[in-house]
Amino acid sequence: MDTVRGAKSVTRTGPIIVVLLAMLVVWYAAAIGMNAPWQTTLNTRAGLADVPFTDFALQTWAQDRPVLPAPHQVLGEIWNATVALELTSRRSLAYHGWITLSSTLLGFVLGTTLGVALAVFIVHNEAANRSLMPWIIASQTIPILAIAPMVVVGLGSVGITGTVPRALISMYLSFFPVVVGMVKGLRSPESIQLDLMHTYDASPWQTFWKLRWPAAMPMLFASMKVGIAISLVGAVVSELSNAAGGGLGVRLLTGSYNGQTIQIWAALFIAAALAAILVMIVGAAERMVNARMGARPA
Repeated sequence: MDTVRGAKSVTRTGPIIVVLLAMLVVWYAAAIGMNAPWQTTLNTRAGLADVPFTDFALQTWAQDRPVLPAPHQVLGEIWNATVALELTSRRSLAYHGWITLSSTLLGFVLGTTLGVALAVFIVHNEAANRSLMPWIIASQTIPILAIAPMVVVGLGSVGITGTVPRALISMYLSFFPVVVGMVKGLRSPESIQLDLMHTYDASPWQTFWKLRWPAAMPMLFASMKVGIAISLVGAVVSELSNAAGGGLGVRLLTGSYNGQTIQIWAALFIAAALAAILVMIVGAAERMVNARMGARPA
């Protein structure tokens, strides 16, 4: 049994490791190509000619402000901006990451609640289905970069600042996949199942709680995985409109202003890691709910 489990583990992790190694090779090679023009200029100014390729490659991987930083430079910046700094420091990525995370979580909770409520209303009301659903879809055609400054500045003018405006932007993005997924999930029971509930003289509430809601669980968690990731995107975008509030978006903005590409990539990696962790947490919650409902593990 242990041998079989070990073989399955290797089968699952092997391709992932190969892909990661291939990405690292491509990344280091791209760093050489993209940083080569500036490094050539630096060597010419320093009077260095005919630099061996190995030394030249190492030079392109050690520039202070490279066009494309090498992976070890990004990891070094993450270490220096998290472990090597106080958590309360304004330069700490952990500090800014917490600001982004708090906005993400609040926006995700609000967006999920709104999405589920709208889905239930749409499924049980034909007028709402015809009137609300087109507007919900149309709302996502508006660029978030256009909405975020209006929301942040508008709420700031009436004294509402901090996490709430950023959370509202996250809610705006995260509610859409939830409402669409839940509408499909709540409508997934077949007519014969609905007729059976009617035969049992089940009330509309009993039909919803005993049939529609359990049937919608797979779509709900699938939508929540999308929603939690896009909620973080909304939080980062909203932070671009309020540089004084902090967050990973602010680190991206200041890095762009100052030409600190290593700082930009480090903030991007932290944001990606947060999104991955949040999606895994939602996945763990899904497995717990499935086990509670008696579903077979995948």
